[in-house]
Amino acid sequence: MSSDTRPAGETKGAVELTAAMVLSGTLGVFVIESGTSPFNVVFFRCLFGAAALGLYCVLRGFFKNHGFTPRKLGLAALGGAFIVFNWAFLFESYEGTSISVATVVYHTQPFYVMLLGALLFRDKLTATKFGWLGVAFVGLVLVAGVSASDLTGGGDSAYLTGLGYALLAAVFYGASTVITKRVTGVRPHLVALVQLVLGIFLLLPFTTLSETEGLGADWGWLVGLGLIHTCVMYVLMYSAYQKLPTPKIAVLAFVYPAVAMLMDWAVYGHSVSLLQALGIPLIVAASLGINLGWSFKGKGNGKGRGRGRGNANANANANAKAAEPAAGAAKEPVAAGGAAAESKVEIKSGGTR
Repeated sequence: MSSDTRPAGETKGAVELTAAMVLSGTLGVFVIESGTSPFNVVFFRCLFGAAALGLYCVLRGFFKNHGFTPRKLGLAALGGAFIVFNWAFLFESYEGTSISVATVVYHTQPFYVMLLGALLFRDKLTATKFGWLGVAFVGLVLVAGVSASDLTGGGDSAYLTGLGYALLAAVFYGASTVITKRVTGVRPHLVALVQLVLGIFLLLPFTTLSETEGLGADWGWLVGLGLIHTCVMYVLMYSAYQKLPTPKIAVLAFVYPAVAMLMDWAVYGHSVSLLQALGIPLIVAASLGINLGWSFKGKGNGKGRGRGRGNANANANANAKAAEPAAGAAKEPVAAGGAAAESKVEIKSGGTR
């Protein structure tokens, strides 16, 4: 790639990823305004999302030379099982806390990815990583705003339950990430599609379809979750990941919680306290530190940045292969029903988001 075209490609990728993260930040409003239970929301997100993403894959010819093997298909499905329940727990947490608090707590995902990777696949843990984990924990305590009376039963039990759901969602996302990122040589769109289809059948027993009888115009919120927050958002993210280096992806990913907090304030009048606000930059800094390999040593940061750029180049090469018609390495984001594309920088999405 020439020096003239690369900046233009990165600019386009930055615009695409920013747009995707802005859409992701509006997710909570769509969930709440749909007026139905979290499991119903996830079921219809999977249903409408699978239909839209499946049509996109057909039109793009992605089913040719798909690259799936029984093992890869099994790993994608297992990652999908974690991701759909991750969505359900995240959406459940909105009710007990708020979109703002739940989203920030949910963004402790990279640390569960790190710990689960070490536990399941013996990934190396360093003192620096543990240091960032400590910073994130302090930030989490501040954001959670839990007092001693809450822990002794004198506080708001619904709020504590909501926090627990947000943490559980982050753990489920971490499990999906460490599993799904082992699925290589398959387009991320197809991995996402497998996981969305699995979600339809997996969540059907937990879905109360009778709740949707009187939704009326609120069906638009559910359709939007499938079309906008699944298909469109993931297509934008997959395209952006091919064009951007890891540091830019890591930084732009935090557009999501920023927009989520703004929407929570603008639509529902929810805002975080000063003490909670102090914890947010700690979680952001710790997450970036883990993803970009930052060191606590003054001159160690240069080494971490170099490593981040090296990883970005390697990932760019892998993603370039993913764009070829024959096959390619691909990783799937949380927002689309899995964790692979985002697991490249171990952030969350996913998706979100």
